[in-house]
Amino acid sequence: MKKVAVIVSALCMLIAPLAGIAANPDQDLKDFRSHFTETFPSVPLQDFTNGVYSVDKASREQWEAFEDFPAYEIFVDKGEEVFNKAFKNGKTYSSCFPKAKKGMTHNYPYFDKKRGEIITVELAINECRKKNGEKPLKYKKGKMAHLSAYLSYQSRGNKGNVKIVDTPESMAIYERGKKHFYAKRGQLNMSCADCHYYNAGKKIRADILSPALGHTSGFPVYRNKWSLVSASGDGMGTLHRRYGGCNKQVRAKPFKAQSKEYRSLEYFHTFMSNGLTLNGPSIRK
Repeated sequence: MKKVAVIVSALCMLIAPLAGIAANPDQDLKDFRSHFTETFPSVPLQDFTNGVYSVDKASREQWEAFEDFPAYEIFVDKGEEVFNKAFKNGKTYSSCFPKAKKGMTHNYPYFDKKRGEIITVELAINECRKKNGEKPLKYKKGKMAHLSAYLSYQSRGNKGNVKIVDTPESMAIYERGKKHFYAKRGQLNMSCADCHYYNAGKKIRADILSPALGHTSGFPVYRNKWSLVSASGDGMGTLHRRYGGCNKQVRAKPFKAQSKEYRSLEYFHTFMSNGLTLNGPSIRK
């Protein structure tokens, strides 16, 4: 009997993790949010969109000073110029995004049923360019980040509204993104969750780890670190630029921006902040 009990116990240990893999997205969202509201009970739910500045008083004071004259404003203006500039065929981005000026990024990323894949804002921007006979932009910075900043700015005040479509293809992509978030990788054997879920608010060297809840609501972001390595001082970057940087920090080979892997991660990651008000673009360290 003792031997049977040990076997049963072992089986239960194996089954438990597998049960989590097939979790319902709505339940995942509820559990994800509860984790952070219980860990940081003094932080108002909507304030999680401010990243580390929501959980550290000293960092928040610095950030509020930066927000008096935000460095990203000039890049929002540049993005607006690019958005309104005519393509060679006479059309503009508004031919692809007629609702852009009323806000659209709160509905991204989304699952395209016909194509069976995730469409992000940056992917849609380049597809618009190709449709109008223009060369695609690089996905991580430059004009792409400026355009994304402008579009995000138009969506400020809207609540994240990502829909996880209930089809086998969509759910498989969602689960792939969820797996990426929790899976350990790189020489440091760390996951996204190790830093931004389990240890959010704690220090890693001199930096405080930001909570994953609300992460995506502020992108694209202006980072002081990025501005220092740019000859022009352009510190704007897209979400996938940040994903790549995180992978490098744990000494893992990053995936390409807009790869299926990162789009799957964005699908899961953004859904986990559903219902929070967008405040992009934003400033981060």
